[in-house]
Amino acid sequence: MKLFNSREAEYRNPTGAVPFGTSIHFKIILPRALRCSGAVLALKDDRYGDTKVYGMFWAGMVGDDFEQWECDVNIERVGLYWYHFSVDTCHGRRYIMKGYGSEGYLSQTDHDPRFQLLCYEKDFETPSWLPGGVMYQIFPDRFYFSGEKKTGVYSDKKLHDDWNTIPDWRPNEHGMITNSDFFQGDLKGITMKLPYLKELGVTCIYLNPIFEAYSNHRYDTGDYEKIDPVLGTEEDFRELCSEAKKLGIHVINDGVFSHTGSDSKYFNRENRYPNNGAYNSKESPYYTWFKFIEWPNIYNSWWGFHTLPEVEELSSSFNEYINGENGIIRKWIKNGNSGWRLDVADELPDEFIEYIREAVKAENSDALLLGEVWEDASNKESYGSRRRFLYGKELDSVMNYPFRDAILGFLDCGNGRDMIEIVLNILENYPRPVIRCLMNLLGTHDTERIITLLAGERQNGRGREWQAATRLSPEQREYGLKRMRVAAGILYTLPGVPCIYYGDEAGVEGYKDPFNRATYPWGHEDKALIEWFKELGKMRAVCSCLKDGDLREFGSTERTMGYIREDKNDMLLCVFNAAHYPIQFRVPEEFIGGETFMNTSLEGDELTIEPNGCAFVKIKTPEKPLPIEDETEKTPITAAVEQND
Repeated sequence: MKLFNSREAEYRNPTGAVPFGTSIHFKIILPRALRCSGAVLALKDDRYGDTKVYGMFWAGMVGDDFEQWECDVNIERVGLYWYHFSVDTCHGRRYIMKGYGSEGYLSQTDHDPRFQLLCYEKDFETPSWLPGGVMYQIFPDRFYFSGEKKTGVYSDKKLHDDWNTIPDWRPNEHGMITNSDFFQGDLKGITMKLPYLKELGVTCIYLNPIFEAYSNHRYDTGDYEKIDPVLGTEEDFRELCSEAKKLGIHVINDGVFSHTGSDSKYFNRENRYPNNGAYNSKESPYYTWFKFIEWPNIYNSWWGFHTLPEVEELSSSFNEYINGENGIIRKWIKNGNSGWRLDVADELPDEFIEYIREAVKAENSDALLLGEVWEDASNKESYGSRRRFLYGKELDSVMNYPFRDAILGFLDCGNGRDMIEIVLNILENYPRPVIRCLMNLLGTHDTERIITLLAGERQNGRGREWQAATRLSPEQREYGLKRMRVAAGILYTLPGVPCIYYGDEAGVEGYKDPFNRATYPWGHEDKALIEWFKELGKMRAVCSCLKDGDLREFGSTERTMGYIREDKNDMLLCVFNAAHYPIQFRVPEEFIGGETFMNTSLEGDELTIEPNGCAFVKIKTPEKPLPIEDETEKTPITAAVEQND
């Protein structure tokens, strides 16, 4: 008998994060032998620090040996809370604190981990078009070149003639990495490849920065109002968004608002622009935007990079420029985009993110505001304060690096139970509107290519020369492709929206920047891997439960991870084998004869899953929920080879 489990409705109803105004019922079950004389729930408001105590009432016996205590709670303010239970027993005061699997355990101290509860705005809604879809991240310079030569390109930018060469990685004659080489991938090139993206099942394109900048990554913004000439024109952008929407594909832009480039019209240290930037004159209209320590040469810059001067986001002038009625946010939504991804969201003030949200939703209430946060965004701390990202007044959702950690950890000799625990913690902590729009990922422009990470030799701090010369051996690549399929299978079936980093589906290799930003290998793709991603996209399209369904852990073991996705229409059993030997997995009776995907082998009630393999079985949702825990006990997983992986 469990004392308490915050993930089970028997003990806490409803579970997970709750909208404001929700009444929550709590129940604990205690051994009668403790002779409990009183119990309370202690709820601490994380923001204000005050703790409110709720008395629990005795609610009768459970069998002969246990008793239950209960209470109802209405949260008084939107925000983050921590709670535990205090019980007076024959042994003195004891506390029920949070243990593995969110299960409660008796402790002699209340300093152990507590349970988390997030209360969000009751009117919090997220975009209707994203759940159930597939995202595709494009580093614009490296996806596809339309062949159209551009005008107005700075003469000191290097334009590659060979699409298939590797990006420049050596420092220049001054020992600097300038990121000033371009392969000329452009917006028209993306428009030309929309049919390919449609075949992949893509419903949302996330573009890395497209605004004028000196570098190929364009995180050193030169002019927020202008498309970089290497990429094309404002009309090209409008055409991309328009043609994409005809195919059911939305486009979101990268918003880089914590810093600009030093080589920008706002700062203008390199004097490329005719107007006075903040570096040129204290009378510049942009002077108040920047954080000068000693004007003009000493100023705060992003992570110490002097080419990226930090912005004072709450400067009234900057805020109006970005978020005003005629500001940058609304300009590009008017031009056709469907929202924004905020770069380094944890380095932006909460108040500024609120202003961005107001601008986004004023222009299009169904537009997306997504944030870059690498940790659990529900309890993230940065710059000395707890962040309010997910309360309903800031972000719609976030980049979901914790799920990536779980997937990679599982494939890299992690325990399946521990990895699913990472997933379940996020699902317990995040609001449902956030979960349905999570950007789930395996790789981005900030990480090594996923196939290299799964099968290649670890970089371990070795430099660019080694990274440039190192490729997967044929054996490593074959192994990596198998693991890629498993990783993608997990990515496509977890709650949220899977995001492909351009070229991952084609088997592109590469270590860290710039090698993870190589060109898409048109004409040299791994076509079998692309077909795998296409089939996963088709599975998402026909499984209602992958849009906004619940997740239940099922059958996870040391090298196996399993779960069931379920909504009112259908259920999908997902099982992943990270071992070097095949397993046999016995499915619940209801799944016998179910529809299978991705070459799943189901005979009777037995799945056979190959080493580094996965299986998917779909059924219609039965009238009564499956007895998951009982079935788990009846569902042994056996290895075909007796060995430890």
